[in-house]
Amino acid sequence: MPETTLSEALAELAALEDPKMRAANEKRGDDHGINLGRMRALAKRIKTDQPLARELWETGETAPRLLAILVCRPREYSADELDAMLRETDPPKVNEWFVSYVAKKSPLAEELRMRWFGDADPTVAAAAWSLTSERVVKKAEGLDLDDLLDLIERDMRDAPPRPQWTMNETLAQIGIHNARLRPRALEIGERLQVLADYPTPPGCTSPFAPSWISEIVRRREAVTAG
Repeated sequence: MPETTLSEALAELAALEDPKMRAANEKRGDDHGINLGRMRALAKRIKTDQPLARELWETGETAPRLLAILVCRPREYSADELDAMLRETDPPKVNEWFVSYVAKKSPLAEELRMRWFGDADPTVAAAAWSLTSERVVKKAEGLDLDDLLDLIERDMRDAPPRPQWTMNETLAQIGIHNARLRPRALEIGERLQVLADYPTPPGCTSPFAPSWISEIVRRREAVTAG
């Protein structure tokens, strides 16, 4: 099957554009009008294509960049490339997908986590905390969890929205996965009240750390008991 050219990919994206969806997405800060399920289907047809991914990213446009994330090979980007790309992920969905599907999948994830930690750019600092949360879950050995809780306790309440969200995620994961530190994680969450009033649909788990921790621990204990 012949490789997809940039012009062909852009034409396919244009054909998927829906004005009503664009209006809805723009309310969330995402300037594109494409159903993400259809975009994933397009990416599946294209398959992995790193040269095309680079060309799509270089357009600077949201929809092509989302497609780029889906068809790229994360391991083929250098640390400097990933750093530069992250700093351009202002649209929320581009940022979310880049961190989840590229940064976290890169063999350079730990190097990037350390590089980005404490960065003055909120988007970059948020990515560092997201990678930290991932490591708390998958490989906590070597992390100073007490120090992380100190930082969260000190900074989370007044942090910008993006790093606040990922710091809160790290707080919750520490509480879920470390029984020794669970009481402290719960206490920090209760005292700071970050995301306590976040609107949560029925049947979904609240992102408020004490509620999140308690619910996941309850489920795990129920499974163990069963």
